[in-house]
Amino acid sequence: MERRDLLKGLAGIPFLGAYGYLFARKFTAENAKEATAFQKFIQSRIMPSQNTKAPSDATGKKLRLGIVGCGGRGRYLMKSLGFMTPGDIDRMSDRQRKIFLDQPDLNIEINGVCDLYKPRLEDAARAAANKDRKGTEGYNSSPVKQYGKFENLIASDDIDAVVIATSDHWHGPVAVAAANAGKHVYCEKALTHKIEDVFEVRDAVKANRIVFQLGHQNRQAENYKMAANVAQAGLLGNINLIETTTNRNSPNGAWVYDIPEDAGPHNVDWERFLRDTNTPFNKEHFFRWRLFWDYGTGLNGDLLTHEYDAINQMLKMGIPEIVTTTGGIYHWKDGREVPDVQQTVLEYPEKNFSLLYSASLASNMYRPKKLMGDEASLEIGGTLKLYVDSGSHLYEDYIKSEDIVPNEPIGLTKDYQAQVDAISSATEKYFASRGLLYTSQGGRIIDTAHLHLADWLNGVRTGAPVSCGIDEAFEEGITAMMATKAYREKRVVRWDGEKVW
Repeated sequence: MERRDLLKGLAGIPFLGAYGYLFARKFTAENAKEATAFQKFIQSRIMPSQNTKAPSDATGKKLRLGIVGCGGRGRYLMKSLGFMTPGDIDRMSDRQRKIFLDQPDLNIEINGVCDLYKPRLEDAARAAANKDRKGTEGYNSSPVKQYGKFENLIASDDIDAVVIATSDHWHGPVAVAAANAGKHVYCEKALTHKIEDVFEVRDAVKANRIVFQLGHQNRQAENYKMAANVAQAGLLGNINLIETTTNRNSPNGAWVYDIPEDAGPHNVDWERFLRDTNTPFNKEHFFRWRLFWDYGTGLNGDLLTHEYDAINQMLKMGIPEIVTTTGGIYHWKDGREVPDVQQTVLEYPEKNFSLLYSASLASNMYRPKKLMGDEASLEIGGTLKLYVDSGSHLYEDYIKSEDIVPNEPIGLTKDYQAQVDAISSATEKYFASRGLLYTSQGGRIIDTAHLHLADWLNGVRTGAPVSCGIDEAFEEGITAMMATKAYREKRVVRWDGEKVW
């Protein structure tokens, strides 16, 4: 095999540490240990990624949690903590059930749940009581305590920490109340619904010295950790342009969720749901709140935040100095207020790069993240692919020796997502491709949200730093609010280090 053809064919082979070598001119079964000069150069610049492991789950104090918000995301977080209704366990595929049952015990109990839709609250109470992960056969537990008001759950003496998965417009008030009560907080993104709430949450967390984790489970994905190593080792040179995207094309992916026929004022606490408005009862607003500015943050809080945080994890770039956002409602003519097509530009003049985010909720075209440097570029999807620039000085000798071929992909990791046959829907495949469902740990597939929650619980128990704490959350919160402000006010928005203007 010619060297050029061999290098082309290496995409998908894992590299570094225990994984062996990737950049091999002589990568054969007979001679897999011999490293080229290029291999040695790469290994001298970057340390192997360490597999993410849940902390010692069964040791330390048993923590008592309360769940505020038990809709789709709340149910998923409960599952990641190890709690599901018996019926939901029965309905899982064999593969899904195995992944769930293989999750380590996090040594927790859920003592209370809070939601504004009564049937959802009752389901969550049954799930929280299912400590032994039983199906309908063998389940005989009594539901845990149900709360209609989050204030009462937070005030309870048998709650140590709170998981927040409400609609966006309640994230800030619930987080502040929990922090002021001395309760640790895991909060779903977006951090808040208003700019002033971002500051209030940060101040409450720091003043009360509680452990806060923002729900960006991508922080636990091995591909992103490896990408961070590559970028921070200088293997891309000076990064000047970043592209990251969202593409989805389904009703569920566009937040057109099912609305229960039985829902109404008799089982929905509409008055508690409203925060600053006096809108008459509206089932669509309650169950599809992401479509409306009074309750949600649109693409910025729901999806741009994932992409921004993944890049911030790699580059630690913080809050942009300048943000512009354009777009509109170009496909889903269903009465929504938030755009379904959007372009956002985050400018970092002092760091000499721009980040471009674009999204469509009417196209499934796959578009990976891209970090572009003057020496090489990195494509981040189900795999990592390095593209050495033809004008590179860093790799000049290896280009001349034909150890590498400029502008042709060199695979850095294995596509673990291809192993996950539990993924079926288009939306699930989208989330998996962005490192938001599963990662590989010790050769097996594991839920990244489980790892992220375990990281938070370990911080609560030991005081260890968490991977997406209040400082990272503040950066995300301000950035998302800037993008929303830019779109809604149709102008350039700036950050001066203290305030948005």
